[in-house]
Amino acid sequence: MISLNINGKSTKVEAEPDTPLLWVLRDELHMSGTKFGCGMALCGACTVHIDGQPTRACVMPASAAVAKKITTIEAIGATPVGKRVQQAWAEIDVPQCGYCQSGQIMAATALLRAIPKPTDKDIDQAMSGNICRCGTYPRIRAAIHKAAGQA
Repeated sequence: MISLNINGKSTKVEAEPDTPLLWVLRDELHMSGTKFGCGMALCGACTVHIDGQPTRACVMPASAAVAKKITTIEAIGATPVGKRVQQAWAEIDVPQCGYCQSGQIMAATALLRAIPKPTDKDIDQAMSGNICRCGTYPRIRAAIHKAAGQA
């Protein structure tokens, strides 16, 4: 039994300690917002926040998240920055297929918490680990600037 703090709630799950957090979220808790992309922490689709830091859930053992605060896409809109990011995403109409967007939003929210008024270079660096096969990078950048009040 593993006890996790997910989106502000204590949750106990039956899982092996080395089970990736992504599979605990998706398979055990039926939270489908966090996506499986590559399984090797290369694409960013599985990004969640662990104690406020963007983290790839596909390679993080669930046991490593014990006693940490896990935030998923399901709850990021409850934070002021996350809400602004989600609103900007909708206003700019960022998604095309949408598959990578939960990871993109999680990374963008972490960026804006760290750097409230990012430059294009800041955005490119922070978002470089998140791949969008549809190529919505210009809209992602525009939405981040809008969420930062720079549009």
